[in-house]
Amino acid sequence: MDILTEALGSMRTAYPSSVRTEGRAPWALRLPPVLGAGFHVVLYGTCWLLPLGAGDGAERHEPVPLSPGDIVFLRDGGGHVLADHPDTPPVDSHACRVNDASPIGTLAVGGDGARTSLLCGNYHLDQGRPHPVVRQLPALIHLPTRHGRHPELAAAVQLLGTELENPRIGSAGIVPALIDSLLLYILRAWFEDQPAETTAGWAAALRDSAVAPALTAIHEAPATPWTVESLAERAGLSRAAFARRFTSMVGEPPMAYLTRWRMTTAARLLRESEAPLTAVAARTGYGSEYAFAKAFKREFGQAPGGYRRETRTA
Repeated sequence: MDILTEALGSMRTAYPSSVRTEGRAPWALRLPPVLGAGFHVVLYGTCWLLPLGAGDGAERHEPVPLSPGDIVFLRDGGGHVLADHPDTPPVDSHACRVNDASPIGTLAVGGDGARTSLLCGNYHLDQGRPHPVVRQLPALIHLPTRHGRHPELAAAVQLLGTELENPRIGSAGIVPALIDSLLLYILRAWFEDQPAETTAGWAAALRDSAVAPALTAIHEAPATPWTVESLAERAGLSRAAFARRFTSMVGEPPMAYLTRWRMTTAARLLRESEAPLTAVAARTGYGSEYAFAKAFKREFGQAPGGYRRETRTA
């Protein structure tokens, strides 16, 4: 069971959207907040990312210099500026020229100076109920892929650049698939960059010899009547030791996470399948449709049938 893939799949509301941005100095592009998570890949040239001001309590970031191959991931899709220089006055993205001849369309901005080419876009993720594996990520992740770091990620960026520079037969299918896969490469690289001695958070949980098997068990079989004792036995720890370790890494107690994943699985089944409510209840560990509906309404604020109708018409 690939927990990261499952977690992201549970949040996905649509396929990624993206555009290739071509800037020639002097240039600066103001990008508004988006629903989901934003990303940028520098295919050619250099630039700066300047996060816009946020509300009190939000993470603050200085301007980030970007080089060829660099990737930036914005967890909450916050507004920001991309520019050839931090002092260049920005224009709004809707004021730029767009050419739809490439596999994903190209947006052009700036003058006639040095060229920068980027892939910009967002992953449509449900931020109203983010999975904790995403919620615990930094607001801004910067992954330089030069100097031999993250070879798989660098290879994906190179493939994307090649397809966008020289579109050929099949590019219209290849490019979206590469962009879709890029999210997993980005998050894998970030998790693998975390120090081995990290003892808290999902980076530690996914590689912990006790917590990871328990998470896998919950994801593989949410309908199983798991208890703290049965999960602790699977993890090879006492009940108390397991509960402390799981909570410190995952951010919530084992039974709370079990309920979260059951409800997440139920919501996905309601959105994406025609399974009757009795089948959804059985697949998520509830002995009756009534018990399931009560738990679902407590979690989502509406009955399962209403949720299904609303998400199908959204």
